[in-house]
Amino acid sequence: ERIAAEKIFKNQTEVMVATEAAGEGINLQFCHIMINYDIPWNPNRLEQRMGRIHRYGQQKDVYMFNLVAEDTREGEVFSKLFDKLEEIRQALGKDRVFDIIGDIFYGKNLYQLIIDAVTTAKTIDEIISEIDIAIDKEYLEKIREILGESLATRHIDYTRIHEMAQKAKEYRLIPEYVEEFFKRAFDKAGGKYRVRKDGILSIESIPYDLKVIAEDVNFKQKFGTLIGSYSRVTFDKEIAFRNPEFEFVSFGHPLLEATLQWVGKNYAESMQRGAIFEDPEGRLKGYIYFFEGEVKDGTGSIAGKKLIAIYYDGKECKPVNPALIWDLKPSSPQSPNPESRTPNPEPRIPNPEPLLETLQDHAYMEIKRYKDELLQERDRQAKIKEKYGISSLQGLIKDLDYELVELYERADRGERVDIVIRNKAERKKHYEKAIENLKNAIERETNLIISMPKLLGAIYVKPALDKMASDEEIEKRGMEIAMEYELSQGRTPEDVSRENLGFDIRSKADGEIRYIEVKARAMTGDIALTTNEWFKAKRFKEQYWLYIIENAGTSNPTLYLIQNPAENLQVTEKIETVRFIIKQEEWKNKGVKNEIY
Repeated sequence: ERIAAEKIFKNQTEVMVATEAAGEGINLQFCHIMINYDIPWNPNRLEQRMGRIHRYGQQKDVYMFNLVAEDTREGEVFSKLFDKLEEIRQALGKDRVFDIIGDIFYGKNLYQLIIDAVTTAKTIDEIISEIDIAIDKEYLEKIREILGESLATRHIDYTRIHEMAQKAKEYRLIPEYVEEFFKRAFDKAGGKYRVRKDGILSIESIPYDLKVIAEDVNFKQKFGTLIGSYSRVTFDKEIAFRNPEFEFVSFGHPLLEATLQWVGKNYAESMQRGAIFEDPEGRLKGYIYFFEGEVKDGTGSIAGKKLIAIYYDGKECKPVNPALIWDLKPSSPQSPNPESRTPNPEPRIPNPEPLLETLQDHAYMEIKRYKDELLQERDRQAKIKEKYGISSLQGLIKDLDYELVELYERADRGERVDIVIRNKAERKKHYEKAIENLKNAIERETNLIISMPKLLGAIYVKPALDKMASDEEIEKRGMEIAMEYELSQGRTPEDVSRENLGFDIRSKADGEIRYIEVKARAMTGDIALTTNEWFKAKRFKEQYWLYIIENAGTSNPTLYLIQNPAENLQVTEKIETVRFIIKQEEWKNKGVKNEIY
C-alpha cells in the first residue's frame, strides 16, 4: 500500500499527507518539500506552538524539515538534540550523523530521556546536561570509528574497487539494451508510448494484458502496483538520480516485470522452437544455444545467474558472448523459388538431444568459471568479515568482561548494580551468539553449488549477402596497426575482440582507459557500427574511440582517430541490417589523420 501510494503521488497527484509510515520503506526524494512534524499534546494549538524549523537534510531542491513544539518538555529536548547534532555535523563535515543518531549519543538512552521529559522523571536541566556532550578530539575519533571512516580509509583497496567498477561498467547490461528491449516488447503487447524531445519516454497507455498480469496478488506483493500511465520514464539510474521526478524503470519495476512476464507467456514456445537470424558481418553459419546457469550458496540463496551462449558450426562447440544476438538481423521469409513456386526452405533448428550432453558440458564449464569468480569475491569478503566483524565483536566482549569485573567488585561492596550486571551479561551473550552466527554465515556463504545449466532456446545464424561484410585478413591487419599505434603512444593495449564487448581493444595509460573499436578497409569506403558497438559508444562517450584504417590492404595505410563517435559523427541508421552506417566523407572529415608508414 505504501508503494502504491508513492506511485500515485509521484505520477498523478501533487500533495500527500501521511503518517510516519511514509518514512519507512518508500522513497520520497522526488518531493519538492517534505515536512515531518511532531503534534503537540493539544492539536488545537498547533499553529501557536510550532517552534523553530530544523532543516536536517537536503538534496538539490528537496528539503526535509522537522517542526518541533519547543514549548513542550519533549520539544525542548528535541531542540537541544538537533542543536547538538548540527554541531557534530559541522565538526565532522558529514551529514551521516543523522543516520546513526543512537550511536552518536553512545552511552545515552535517547528514548528513555524523552520518556523522562514527558513523565517529569528528571528535570529538563538534568536531561539536557546528558545530551550536552563535549565535542572534543577523543569524541570525534570515536564517532569516526562508528561511521566506519577510520576502517575505510585504512583498509579499503581503492585500486581494486576501481577495477571492479570498470569491469562492471564494461560487462553489465547497460540501460540502452533494457530500453530497446522494452520498447520492442511493449509495442508488441499493444502498449503506446512516445519519445519526448529530450529522449525520455512517456508511457501513454498500458495494454490490457499487462494490467491483468499486474493485478495478480503475488505480483503486487513482489513488485508493487502498476499505474495507468507514466509521464517521464528513464532506464538510466544516473539520469533518474539527477531528476527525481522521473520514473526509473529497471528490473523489479512493475512496468518492466509485467512486460517480461507477457513476453515469457507469449513467446516461450517460439523461443524453444528456435528462430533464424542473419549475420551482417558474414562470419557465422551455425547454431547458438542459450543456457541459464545458476549458482547457490549454503544458505540456499542464489549467489548468481548467468546467461550462456554456445555456438555450434556443425563441427565444434565454443562459448560466445550472448550479447552477440544484438548484432544479428532477424531473418525475413525468403523469396519464392521461380520453379517450385514455394519459399526456399530455411534450415530447421535441429533437435538438441544428440548434442545436449556436449552442449551442457560446455555450458557447465562456463558456469564453473563463473562460480570461481563468485567464490573468489566471497572468499575476499569472508576474510574481511573474519578480520573485522569477528574481531570487533570479540573486542566488545572483552570490554564487557572488564566492566563486569568492576561491577561484581562494586556489588561485593554493597552497591545495587544487579540490573546493570544482568543487562551487560545479556549483552555479552548476544555478542557471543552473534560471533557464532557470523562464523556459520561465512561458512555457508562460501559454500557454492552449481546446478546443471538449463537449455532456454536456440537460433540458427546464416551469413548475410552484404557488400560490407567483413574481410578477416583486412580486419586482422587493422588490429595489428591499431595495437602498434597504441604501444607507440605509451599505452598498454589488450585485444578483447573475441569477447564481443562492443569494442576491440582496451588500452590503458596513467589512469586513462580507451575503449577502441577498429574498422579497417582494404582501400576506403563507408563503415558500419553494430548495435552493440553503437550502444557502448553512447555509454562510454569520451572514453570510446573509433580507429579507422584506410588502405589497410596496401603498404601505405592511414589511421583516422575519432573520439566519442556517438556524439561527433553523423550516422545513417539501418534498422534492417541492425547497423549504423557512417559515410566515408563523414569519418574522413571528422577523424584525426595519422600517417602510419
